[in-house]
Amino acid sequence: MMTSKQIRQSFKDFFASKGHQVVPSAPLVIKDDPTLMFTNAGMNQFKDIILGNVPAKYPRITDSQKCLRVSGKHNDLEEVGHDTYHHTMFEMLGNWSFGDYFKREAIQWAWEYLTEVIKIDKDRLYATVFEGSEEEGLARDTEAAGYWAQYLPADRIIDGNKKDNFWEMGDTGPCGPCSEIHVDIRSDEERAKVDGLSLVNKSHPQVIEIWNLVFMQYNRKADGSLDPLPAKVIDTGMGFERLCMAVQGKKSNYDTDIFQPLIKKIAEVSATDYGDDPKKDIAMRVVADHVRTIAFSVTDGQLPSNAKAGYVIRRILRRAVRYGYTFLDLHEAFMYKLIPALVDVMGEAYPELVAQRSLVEKVIREEEESFLRTLETGIRLLEKQMEEHTAKGETKLEGAVAFKLYDTYGFPLDLTELILREHGMTVDHDGFDAEMRKQKERARHAAAVETGDWVLVRDGEPQFVGYDKTEVETHILRYRKVKQKNKSFFQIVLSVSPFYAEMGGQVGDSGWLLTENGSIEIFDTKRENNLALHLSNKLPEETEGTFLARIDTQKRTATECNHTATHLMHEALREVLGKHVEQKGSYVSPESLRFDFSHFQKMTREEIRQVEELVTAAIRGDFPLEEHRQVPIEEAKAAGAMALFGEKYGDTVRTVRFGSSIELCGGTHISSTGRIGTFRIVSESAIAAGVRRIEAVTAKACEDYLYEKEEILQGIRELIVGSSPEILTGLRKLIDENEEMKKKIVEFTKEKAQRLKKAILSRKEIVNGVSVFKAVSETVPPEVVKDIAFWLRNEVPENMLFVAGTLSDGRPGITLMLSDDLVAKGLNAAKIIREAAKHIQGGGGGQPHFATAGGKNPDGLADAVEAIMQQLK
Repeated sequence: MMTSKQIRQSFKDFFASKGHQVVPSAPLVIKDDPTLMFTNAGMNQFKDIILGNVPAKYPRITDSQKCLRVSGKHNDLEEVGHDTYHHTMFEMLGNWSFGDYFKREAIQWAWEYLTEVIKIDKDRLYATVFEGSEEEGLARDTEAAGYWAQYLPADRIIDGNKKDNFWEMGDTGPCGPCSEIHVDIRSDEERAKVDGLSLVNKSHPQVIEIWNLVFMQYNRKADGSLDPLPAKVIDTGMGFERLCMAVQGKKSNYDTDIFQPLIKKIAEVSATDYGDDPKKDIAMRVVADHVRTIAFSVTDGQLPSNAKAGYVIRRILRRAVRYGYTFLDLHEAFMYKLIPALVDVMGEAYPELVAQRSLVEKVIREEEESFLRTLETGIRLLEKQMEEHTAKGETKLEGAVAFKLYDTYGFPLDLTELILREHGMTVDHDGFDAEMRKQKERARHAAAVETGDWVLVRDGEPQFVGYDKTEVETHILRYRKVKQKNKSFFQIVLSVSPFYAEMGGQVGDSGWLLTENGSIEIFDTKRENNLALHLSNKLPEETEGTFLARIDTQKRTATECNHTATHLMHEALREVLGKHVEQKGSYVSPESLRFDFSHFQKMTREEIRQVEELVTAAIRGDFPLEEHRQVPIEEAKAAGAMALFGEKYGDTVRTVRFGSSIELCGGTHISSTGRIGTFRIVSESAIAAGVRRIEAVTAKACEDYLYEKEEILQGIRELIVGSSPEILTGLRKLIDENEEMKKKIVEFTKEKAQRLKKAILSRKEIVNGVSVFKAVSETVPPEVVKDIAFWLRNEVPENMLFVAGTLSDGRPGITLMLSDDLVAKGLNAAKIIREAAKHIQGGGGGQPHFATAGGKNPDGLADAVEAIMQQLK
């Protein structure tokens, strides 16, 4: 039986033998395509070639691509773990042809690989072809059907509808018919009872699609019409996990050697046997799937966070933790313990996993522990809601409350239902669904982008000259109108451009397109795949003319100072902290720079100062920019240039050197380090386990920062009324005097509290055999009232009730203390005070013996205290 490692390699070797260039997987996280957060198909990294934005370097390509499908129309999240073949992260084996071979070879080689290389039984295979569409005037794909007829009987070549057998990149763009290959992995006995033909595309877990051959031959325009593509494209994708299931004779992807080591480790950690309990089995499959997604996202540079792609990864991690918490009784961090098993399975094919194993473990462990704390908080909130509903005789939790638990505390609806069920309660499903729809609608509107068709002005291939020039004569090649968040603007593609398009953390340039009759402003430059889009609120009156493209050099220079300083700082950090420091993200703008890097503890003041001194020394050294373009990547690495994890590099790269600092970089830089002028680190903080963030300023922004600090220092000096050397002495004296005054205030407050306690004791009332102590409308700090409450409880341990209605900074508060015997008789301070708090327009809570409340209405204090007294009558 072939192992998964052997199957993956056999695919690459087979297509290499057919003249395909084997290329590495692109990162899981996409950085230069605003339409996608994650790589969700093998074709993503070749989108520019398919769209015609760049020429194909190789006419034939093959690879194994990491993919993630958790959002948009490609969203398999809810099926993961519940069936045998859906995943969040999966590998897509693919082969491509860009204007080279087409349907005949694609079908021939697919058949040859499946039946001759990995020996899948021919009688178990089915193929689907596009049946055509009268609505669009598209005929049945008889060409593909004819090729399949050479290998399959007619009854196993199935016509498929547009949904299943016509592939489209999006609402617009390249598209075409496709041919799916399905395999029937049922036992011979099952196949004899039911013909596999009736189960194709019927969601049967053992009659599944494993390979999709896409024949891109059309371009979909904004009006829905189809034009033939000038160069036809073959794009195939085969699910690696499903293929391994078929080859290894398993009934589930999770039974293959891809997942079993992970599942065995989960079973060990949870003291559970896989196969004993269906619910626990689902939980183990969910965890095994999700830990792969999280680990590969971290290695590709995407840390869990509260925004965009980071938020998706955080939600996946929390989903896995919830399954472990609910079904496997794992109430402590556990997923990080699975990483060694994952490295054993996939580290050979993906060395980035091996190199960053320690970081992955630390990030996952911290995220787990943080979420478990949040989960406990959510459980307490749910318990409070159940208590309040029970007190009112209600048994159904509002959908809005359940949604808040889901959205804020990560509670899935089934976990809320499970806890409620244990207490005889249910949840309002319709209300929950309504809140979910509202959220999705808000997200849809926020992300909605409408793009028109490209208007072609002239032929040509865009050229970037911004490394060498800040202005250049140019022409408009094409443009289109875009609508986003109720705003309209134009995206313009220029024949020659000095504008740097946002990439690699560096913001895009702004500037102008000038003509003899005026100019239009370019307010930003974005990159969509490999295409530079110049954004403007209007178009020139004559789009066919000649323009002078000029960037805003002041903003560009400020950005370049910060970008070059980032390189210098990266080198300085590695020198001061160690060679484990690696860039994990950056942001470079005209105003400042931000740099994220791997390091496992807070930097000391001395270390920060050392980094600043090293960068400043490099600035004074005035090292010139040494730039080399089209350097073979291995040669660049041999020269010491660092390749960053999560970045996609070609065979040739650009290197940027300043003195001893050398990096692979596509951004723009200052001509020499001396032009940076000044540099200071503004802040250093943690953003994830093992990842720190530095924010810094240079040049004019740094001068402004230092002037601001000088102003603050001068203000302190004037307050202390002394010369500069005496500032610290004066501050210490003020602090010492302040501490002394605090001690005296504490002593005075204690004395006042004791006097107040005696006064309260002297006003004791007996109500139905209970010793009642009251303090109403006293202006006393809350902490003093609490001290008095516990003093009284110790002095009068039985049949004692203390109630205080107090003011602190003008705000009313209520404090209630009960002796244990009163609690045993059924009184509950928390419940009593919540009702009483209504008189002061507030709320509160606490424990059965001690509770507090705050509010807005001081005039209601007397009524609040009286309401509490009514509990004794």
